[in-house]
Amino acid sequence: MAAVGVALIVNPFSSGVRRDLVEDVERMLRYYVGDLNIRFTEARDHATELAREAAARGDTVVVFAGDGTYNEAINGAAGKATYAFIPGGGTSVLPRALGLPRDPILAAERIGEAIRAGGTRTISLGRANGRLFSFAAGVGFDADVVRRVDRRGRREDGRRAANSAFVAAALGAFAGNGLHLGASMEIEGHGRAAFVLVANGAPYTYAGSLRFRLARESRFEDGLAWVAPRSVSALSAGTLVYRAFRGTATSARGVLSGVDDDRVVVRCDSPQPFQVDGEDLGDVTEVEFLAERAALTVVS
Repeated sequence: MAAVGVALIVNPFSSGVRRDLVEDVERMLRYYVGDLNIRFTEARDHATELAREAAARGDTVVVFAGDGTYNEAINGAAGKATYAFIPGGGTSVLPRALGLPRDPILAAERIGEAIRAGGTRTISLGRANGRLFSFAAGVGFDADVVRRVDRRGRREDGRRAANSAFVAAALGAFAGNGLHLGASMEIEGHGRAAFVLVANGAPYTYAGSLRFRLARESRFEDGLAWVAPRSVSALSAGTLVYRAFRGTATSARGVLSGVDDDRVVVRCDSPQPFQVDGEDLGDVTEVEFLAERAALTVVS
């Protein structure tokens, strides 16, 4: 058995985390690794601190939670520790995009096997105004949707609203803008746009089992892919969504875009909502997106 230290960071309030699953995940990992230190997050950004402490001990960081907690952990010790991610959120984009099963026990088994075998993979990350992100960030419409879902609050058990809430919020945001999104920002060197979506790898997110992709060519080992529609109407919205599911949004008519870019700068006419990995980071008037190549080592 491999004598490797593993820190298991668990967010007990993530949508897919239950006590029995935590016990099963812990049992599975202990079967494969020599030393397992389990810690539960207690507040926002606690995972950042826990990941930093784990890296200082030389531990592999395994996070059983949702995408927001993955993001916190990555911002704690990216480049200083090896990471793995077990699906425990409503969507859990990152581990699914890395090819892990949605079932947390099966994912833990795959991760345990890889840790024992010493298998790793190095991927890129994005950075937006200094904040690292693993798969997606945006300014404008999609960040507004994230905010609307957050305003619904959490359920009595502390968990976030279901995926259907995002669909309802998107429809509400679009209707609230009169079924038309006009240009509200400038993409440096490219022109005016209504909003911008920036992906690190693929997909940008999931709608249930369906992959929402911006560019088929985008990979975790490459730079950033981005899409910024000049404007969106009720007629063009359907076409844009269809192309995003097919991975051809970057070639859609009336869309500014890029693939494998190192830098994208956005300047807004007025403060706009801003999100990274599905977490609302407030309003911004300017965002610099950077590709951090070969920034994160993950168990593979």
